[in-house]
Amino acid sequence: MMSSETPTHPKTTKIANTNAPSPFSAWLACYGGCDERYPLTQVRYRCARCGGLLDVRHDTAALATRTGAQWRDLFDQRAGLRAGVPESSGVWSQREWVCPQAADEDIVTLGEGRTPLLPMPTLGQALGLPGLWVKQCGQSHTGSFKDLGMTVLVSMVQGMRARGRHIPAVACASTGDTSAALSAYCARAGIPSLVFLPAGKITDEQLIQPIANFSLTVSLDTDFDGCMKLVAAFCEKHGVYLANSMNPLRMEGQKTVSVEICQQLGWEAPDFLVVPGGNLGNVTAIGKGLRLLRDLGLISRVPRLVVAQAAAAAPLHAAFQDNWRFQAITADKTHASAIRIGDPVNVHKAIDVLREFDGLVGSASEDELSEAAMMGDRHGLYADPHTGVALAVASRLAAEGKIPQSARVVVISTAHGLKFGGFKRAYHLGPPGGAHRNPPISLPATLAAAEEAILPRLGLPG
Repeated sequence: MMSSETPTHPKTTKIANTNAPSPFSAWLACYGGCDERYPLTQVRYRCARCGGLLDVRHDTAALATRTGAQWRDLFDQRAGLRAGVPESSGVWSQREWVCPQAADEDIVTLGEGRTPLLPMPTLGQALGLPGLWVKQCGQSHTGSFKDLGMTVLVSMVQGMRARGRHIPAVACASTGDTSAALSAYCARAGIPSLVFLPAGKITDEQLIQPIANFSLTVSLDTDFDGCMKLVAAFCEKHGVYLANSMNPLRMEGQKTVSVEICQQLGWEAPDFLVVPGGNLGNVTAIGKGLRLLRDLGLISRVPRLVVAQAAAAAPLHAAFQDNWRFQAITADKTHASAIRIGDPVNVHKAIDVLREFDGLVGSASEDELSEAAMMGDRHGLYADPHTGVALAVASRLAAEGKIPQSARVVVISTAHGLKFGGFKRAYHLGPPGGAHRNPPISLPATLAAAEEAILPRLGLPG
């Protein structure tokens, strides 16, 4: 027999009808301090008045009409949504904070975000970081965190094209991951894409990704900084839309990793958040996300930020050691090819973020990043070399007492190790030397030979 009493349920925040007009808004503003502002649909990357970089600004007064508890409740509800709705994406589940004007029909998603945050206590003990966690951003569609930003940028282009704006193609310069994300999302949307890559400076796996997604792929005899100058000039002359991180729309998607990490930790911030740094858009975006989390009351404190650079390409580390006085360099060869950048476009934004979040910058040698990446693999990761940089820098800061033993430390793994098979093959199958080298054993196909070689290694009697 059914009870006549009305059941009670905990109060929840109703998920908004995303087809209705949004009460929230965002726009482009000059980062250099001018009062210039432009709609997100304007094809512009620098301020018309002063030439400074642009930033996406949100109506935070409107966002603050919801309490921190209501935002947490809303984001938690969306974590369980069925596939096929925009909010099932880790990025678009935070759509009010990302691009509130985007219409459902314009959103181009490949299921980005919602990547694992893994506690790694045994690896952490080995590195002197008992409270270590690793955020596996490489477990995204194209194998890197760049998907988080590219879904926003390509969705905006999709909407502009649908409303009659002539955008013939979208282009980027890349050290591998940006080109993979751009080509995949443009292929999903049916938009032509163009990528400029530095010849011989990315892995075969990274080279084939844009080719496989039918992007027009151009290999240039220069480094990333040279590719960046050329693609910017090409886009300006021919009306092609520029997708590099000087375009601030990318950061709106990338900042969602901050929210995701805090949500996965029960709406608490870690003590330290360590991120590899190349063009420095990612740490800038992470700072933007943390600022919103703090200002809107979702978290009570923010972490210290740490940028980790390869020693061969460490202009930000040099600036950190010189009271933030920055000078561009020519980056040398490094296994961490995606951060081989000597003149990062977002350097001044990144410095502002690091100053705000009491940030640190460190660098790792090629040996240090290789050993740290392989140690990560030994504990179950399949780490890319950039994760090796971050692990090595965090370990050194712990050894120097700059990261306390009691700290909860999140290292952001920016890409999947499958993109760097050559790096791992050279370490394990090349000349002896690495502390974690693990080459295969070649044996005749007999039980006696197998027993002789294997049993001692397992500590079993012969």
